[in-house]
Amino acid sequence: MRETTIARNYAEALLALAGKGNDLRGWGSMITDIAGAMGANPKLRLFLESPRVGTAEKNAVLTAAFTDKVPRNFLRFLQSLVTHRRQMLIPEIAREYLDLVDAAEGRIHARVTVSRATSDDEMSAITQQLSRMFGKEVVPHLSVDPTIMGGVIVHVGDTVLDGSVKKRLMSLRRRMLAGA
Repeated sequence: MRETTIARNYAEALLALAGKGNDLRGWGSMITDIAGAMGANPKLRLFLESPRVGTAEKNAVLTAAFTDKVPRNFLRFLQSLVTHRRQMLIPEIAREYLDLVDAAEGRIHARVTVSRATSDDEMSAITQQLSRMFGKEVVPHLSVDPTIMGGVIVHVGDTVLDGSVKKRLMSLRRRMLAGA
């Protein structure tokens, strides 16, 4: 199985556990914090990936570190990852989990490219329009690219909405050359 598929399966299990606890965002925050700690702390990463440190010892450290700090089922989930030697997938599981929470809450992420920095009012208008178009709450991730000359390019999953001036000019050019 590919690691992404495995991570997705664990993320789905974590979502089910979080749903029982009625705290999807809280559990997302916990798994994201652990994933961040793994990226920021080389010693923690080495400890978790080392085959010289046994599963029982890793689980004992997790128990000592997280007892009374996280829900019991969350700790058991982490211990299950260690037992099945999947602890190095925690960052990928965190990403997949947040995607699942967004889907469960009717939220999608959009990469929005504009030609110049936008005001809060303009960004709010773009967000509202995208939310109407997709029928879901849209979380925009803004980037500025002056080469598009104007307009907006939106990426949502595999869908690309290109309303840039650059594209319109290229289209006009093709039509003019085809007619000549």
